Amino acid sequence: MTQSAVIYDCEFLTAPGAPMRFWCGPKDPDPVIAQIGAVRLSLSGDFELEETLSCLVTPRGRDGAPLPLDPLFTRLTGITEEAIAAEGQELGAALSVLGDFAGDDRLWSWGKDEFNMVAISCYVAGIAPPLPVTRFGNACDLTLAAGLPLDEIHGLRSNTLADHFGLGVPELRGHDALDDARSVAFALQHLLRDGRLSPAAFG
Repeated sequence: MTQSAVIYDCEFLTAPGAPMRFWCGPKDPDPVIAQIGAVRLSLSGDFELEETLSCLVTPRGRDGAPLPLDPLFTRLTGITEEAIAAEGQELGAALSVLGDFAGDDRLWSWGKDEFNMVAISCYVAGIAPPLPVTRFGNACDLTLAAGLPLDEIHGLRSNTLADHFGLGVPELRGHDALDDARSVAFALQHLLRDGRLSPAAFG
């Protein structure tokens, strides 16, 4: 059985009303990755959260040019164009960093970020995804295995999970990829410590 799992999250471009239009409006940006965050969750002992990863990604359009950030995106995430210019990595490099960080561990997100963000971003960038889809899992499935009702799971989001379980982690900032990953990881840690979730479910 695996000894740890990696919980990750992505922040991707958005604009006012874009989610309701499924990013199909004439001025909606392609929903490409601008930030990746990840944390390693031990699946033994006291199920501690271990090392973390956070990196900015330069979002590029179909022509390869950097995409501007809508003010709504910056308000939600705190990510500025200045920060992207100073610290942003190319998508392929950032995904390789994530793969190196994960090692042999499976990658879990709240939902299917491997489809909704990784695959879309790689398609727009014209690169083959460096991580196969078999490396990824849906953390929603883990909460279902822990006994949460399906209707309850459908109402949860990565940035609300820690609060949902009353875990009191006030330093978490919603819509920050690392903090959203940590929110999911804290919730899974809670379910593991409570005996409601088995480490075998991560296998």
